[in-house]
Amino acid sequence: MTLCPFKDSLALHKDEFMLGLKLPTDPRWVNIVEKNIDEILTDHAYCEQKAASTAISLIVSFPEYTELTQEMIALSREEMGHFKMVHDRIIARGQTLGRDRKDDYVIALLKFFPKGGSRTTQLVHRLLYAALIEARSCERFRLLSEELEDKELAEFYRKLMISEAGHYTMFLNFARQYGDRSTVDKKWQQLLDHEAKIMKNLGTKESIHG
Repeated sequence: MTLCPFKDSLALHKDEFMLGLKLPTDPRWVNIVEKNIDEILTDHAYCEQKAASTAISLIVSFPEYTELTQEMIALSREEMGHFKMVHDRIIARGQTLGRDRKDDYVIALLKFFPKGGSRTTQLVHRLLYAALIEARSCERFRLLSEELEDKELAEFYRKLMISEAGHYTMFLNFARQYGDRSTVDKKWQQLLDHEAKIMKNLGTKESIHG
């Protein structure tokens, strides 16, 4: 089944305006999720694990940023807690965690900024990537919280949506704190435009970002 994401900007929910996203997920993506709950839970579990790994990687790469390090310590714990919550749901469904799969969305996203540059530039780019991934996850979780027929699972995603929104703002604020504000904001808008182009070809798979 091929889906066509909404192209009319007037179709954007207020949540997308708050998150800055330029293109919302087609709500019919939830129909794919409904038919593949076990698959989406496995993919979601790995997303949480990767989020924890990102936090740890930022600590290892930029330890001199004390405030960031403190927040990443807390975030890595929180994300692994989320991983356990999703894993527990997989077990409760009588399933086991499947194997990780490549994330086409993240792979495409990470090609936007050129490699290299100063340490500050590298840090800002990584923070902006992280902010956008959290923003899109938040948008997807919002959709699941509103459209899933399984109300218990919908409530589960509503709670996680709130966490993702907080993570998005944290990463974006750190990027603005450590980089030149006007430059960072310009790069953020360019990254959002790039992400919208990526999203035009996604929304057809049983994965959080697919």
